[in-house]
Amino acid sequence: MHACHFTLSKLLNFGAAAAQRSSNIRISNKCSSRRVHMENNHHNDARGALIVLEGLDRSGKTSQSGRLVSYLNGLGHPVESWRFPDRDTAVGKMISSYLSNQSQLDDHTIHLLFSANRWEKRSLMETKLKSGTSLVVDRYSYSGVAFSSAKGLDMEWCKAPEVGLLAPDLVVYLDIPPEKAAERGGYGGERYEKLEFQKSVAQYYKKLSDASWKVIDACQPMEDVEKQLKEIVLDCVKSCKNGKSVSQLWLS
Repeated sequence: MHACHFTLSKLLNFGAAAAQRSSNIRISNKCSSRRVHMENNHHNDARGALIVLEGLDRSGKTSQSGRLVSYLNGLGHPVESWRFPDRDTAVGKMISSYLSNQSQLDDHTIHLLFSANRWEKRSLMETKLKSGTSLVVDRYSYSGVAFSSAKGLDMEWCKAPEVGLLAPDLVVYLDIPPEKAAERGGYGGERYEKLEFQKSVAQYYKKLSDASWKVIDACQPMEDVEKQLKEIVLDCVKSCKNGKSVSQLWLS
């Protein structure tokens, strides 16, 4: 109880300051970008890649994440599988209770909890990447914004507390029609696995995507999806090891 009370009280300040922090970060964009670039010149030779898999529920992200990690490990690349929300942290336990319909929270509150869950892992994420370990991440900030926006929250408000997190080196969107995803096993077990809601989430993903995203048809056989993923991800890992600098999310 004390831990939950402490976390929620911190969230009040976290949410109130999110928009202001977003503005402040953008103002100092040029200086911070230059500083990040200089700091990472010492680490670029061995830097790991931040690879994010996004998509609707039951699009195959979790299965493909595991396969990618095994593939990269087999090639001798240090790599770890991550997933958001991380349900093992203090914040993550609160999120897990909400997602399994064991608790009720205001939409703004749960959005800030999801964001806080990513922030509490940011430092470790950066350490891993700079040490040469690549991270294959099942869901990231894009999921948080798409799902909360689909509930009616303002998209820019949803993005504000995410500004300054590490930017992915690669975002792969596993594209599947919501109706097809609903046919897959286990669908409907958690709060957000509702067909009409997933249709709305898909529309917000489209608004968030840009030319840098790689889109793969998730309706293909699993092996075909896996083959395409391997090629895209291996290129990204090599690029990061060859000197691509670390950047921050949504600074411009």
